Amino acid sequence: MKKSSVNRMVMALVVSAVLLVGSLPTGAQQQPPPPEQKQQENQNKQEQKKQQKAQKQQQQQQQQQDKQQRKAQKQQQPPQQQQQVKQQQQAQKQQEQQKQQQQVKQQQKAQKQQRLSQEQQQQRIGQQQQRLVQYREHLDQQQRLAGQHSAQLQQQKRMAQYRFQQQYLQRLRQQQLSLRNARNYNYGRDPYFYTPPSYRYSRGGSYYETNQYGANLLRQAVNYGYEEGFRAGQADRQDHWGYSYEDSYAYRDANYGYSGYYVERDDYNYYFREGFRRGYEDGYNSRYQYGRLSNGKYIILGAVLGAILTLEALR
Repeated sequence: MKKSSVNRMVMALVVSAVLLVGSLPTGAQQQPPPPEQKQQENQNKQEQKKQQKAQKQQQQQQQQQDKQQRKAQKQQQPPQQQQQVKQQQQAQKQQEQQKQQQQVKQQQKAQKQQRLSQEQQQQRIGQQQQRLVQYREHLDQQQRLAGQHSAQLQQQKRMAQYRFQQQYLQRLRQQQLSLRNARNYNYGRDPYFYTPPSYRYSRGGSYYETNQYGANLLRQAVNYGYEEGFRAGQADRQDHWGYSYEDSYAYRDANYGYSGYYVERDDYNYYFREGFRRGYEDGYNSRYQYGRLSNGKYIILGAVLGAILTLEALR
């Protein structure tokens, strides 16, 4: 009987102890790790990071070494092969220099052979002087027409087109000043007057001949025409005016960029208007079908210019 009562007491104490432990809060059951353990964990983490960083550096160094080795292998050639390569390069340079020297000699020889005679030069200078007199008279007439056209634009309230015309006239005035300052022109120093024709071009069913200086001026006429036409087309679009490039004073005048030298005024006017018409179409429609914008300037495409002005080399 005593043993059984003792056993019952022991069991009751065990049950009460279990119940007491279960009723304790979680924080009391799990105590935080001591500070020393935390420091150890942090040190372990830092060491792992250092090891990873060191491994990356080793990999990068190995990659650089591999690249250097491959580069060195490519550069390493037998001495005989290196000498052969150098000799070949020197021989090519010598050949190129000889070709250039021969080309220069041929050009100089051709220039001497293709120089116009004194009689031909004087004839060309006489034509030029007569051309300048006619051109000055034409410019005086155009100034009167410009004033009439400006007044008409103001009446029509086409202010964008009016501003464009004033800018165009200002450029023409500067051109006239340079023309007046060229009364004592030194024709002997201008290669145009002793260089024979090297190109021919057709206009209106007829063929005309000119040298490289005249050809460059005709190309300039197309480019200037395109740029002025683009600005004129933009102005009409801003004024909500109908499509009419022929109504523009710049199209009628077509003398911007012409100094009176090298080619006839009719030829320059023709090619200026051809460029103007295409530029006006692009400007009015706000597109770039015939040209492009480069550094603030409207430039006609080379293929379009070649189709307008076909220059055939003379043999």
